Amino acid sequence: MSTLTIMPSGKTVVAQEGIRLLDAILAAGDDLMHKCGGNAQCGSCHIFVQSGRKGLTKITPDENAKLDTIVGVGSKSRLACQTKILGTEDVTVELLGFASGL
Repeated sequence: MSTLTIMPSGKTVVAQEGIRLLDAILAAGDDLMHKCGGNAQCGSCHIFVQSGRKGLTKITPDENAKLDTIVGVGSKSRLACQTKILGTEDVTVELLGFASGL
């Protein structure tokens, strides 16, 4: 298990190994847009991983392709719908609000 900290709200939750970041964030009560239902098609669940990147699954080709189409993407960018928690370390993410997605 890992601890997931969600910024800017500061909420902290215990996240099970294998859970998608999107599901953990929604379960914590934070809103995160996800228009395509978690299929890496819209980019609306774009987040920044502030710490604990090694505790997450690697970027898939589908995720990478979608990230390439989003304005404001950086080295910390991930799609919450495509990223799973490995349970090896604590993770801190930043929700981007209006800047998320297309």
